[in-house]
Amino acid sequence: MSTNKLFIFGLHAVESLLAKQPERVIQLYVQKERQDQKIQAVIELAESERIPIAEASRHELDRMTGNEVHQGVVAACHKPKSYSENDLENIISEHKRPFFLILDGIQDPHNLGACLRSADAAGVHAVITPKDKSVGITPTVSKVACGAAEVVPFVQVTNLARTMRSLKEQGVWMFGAAGEADKSLYQADLNLPLALVLGAEGQGLRRLTREHCDMLLNIPMQGSVSSLNVSVATGIFLFEAVRQRGI
Repeated sequence: MSTNKLFIFGLHAVESLLAKQPERVIQLYVQKERQDQKIQAVIELAESERIPIAEASRHELDRMTGNEVHQGVVAACHKPKSYSENDLENIISEHKRPFFLILDGIQDPHNLGACLRSADAAGVHAVITPKDKSVGITPTVSKVACGAAEVVPFVQVTNLARTMRSLKEQGVWMFGAAGEADKSLYQADLNLPLALVLGAEGQGLRRLTREHCDMLLNIPMQGSVSSLNVSVATGIFLFEAVRQRGI
């Protein structure tokens, strides 16, 4: 398959793609043995958009998806619109209180997918990640994100510190997550032009990323566990911002 195309799989991801961006879908593949109601709903959606549908064996679908859990449905599609650092200025100009999520070095596609899903639910205007040592939008990310990867602007930048400086110059405040921070997330004013900054699994924020934050915040932990999975922490940070901002 061309590098300009990819396979999206899983019932929720494919259904969301068909509902929101049907023009991207080239062909739908469904598993021969599956005739249940959920698959039928996806087929009917594809038929309404006049998208070609083909039956395939489970083995063929496994091959397309690299043996991931595809739930009997795979869409061959064009890659989503790509965004660059230059698009961030337009996003800022379009919103009175721009709301960004910066993820520093997330390498697990399941974590990125979960973060994108939360970002979409929270109304984030763009998710920003570095190009190096970070996962991009893969079929697994799309499946875990349940359609969010197709609608949330995803911006991969060459130099994250430079991008953060540029955003700050345009009035965006940077709040980073750090377990050792003196101030709690719940003590901060998030009702501002805002970027929430969270680090990679295990190591957290890199030194330069941390230095470009206006403030570091922690999530108060009451139990014996010292840290949370990055996608869980992202959800907590995002929805505290939602609560304060009234979005």
